[in-house]
Amino acid sequence: MTEITHIDPNARMSAAVVHGNVAYLAGQVALGAPGGSVTEQTKDIIERLEATLAKAGTDKSRLLSASIWLSDISTFDEMNVVWDEWVKDVTAPARATVESKLAAPQFTVEIALIAAI
Repeated sequence: MTEITHIDPNARMSAAVVHGNVAYLAGQVALGAPGGSVTEQTKDIIERLEATLAKAGTDKSRLLSASIWLSDISTFDEMNVVWDEWVKDVTAPARATVESKLAAPQFTVEIALIAAI
């Protein structure tokens, strides 16, 4: 049986779950930039995701998939400026981006990742 590792779990969820050679990262919002611009929020989220990837023993070069939620799809290009800069030195993962109402109005971006270990 393959071991399951939970990274930074709390009563509701884990920041990531590792099973086999795959890390599943929970959706992250910009806790360090609530109410900030989409650019600021995307940068904050990426920093949080990079830290979680490292805890899982992987990095952005091993990304398999990304799911991105925007509270306003008109900010798609603004978010992509930050995203494109982040993935410019690696092969970009499969990705979906959709407009969705997020859990709290001060958050306008949420990103979840899946990465190989």
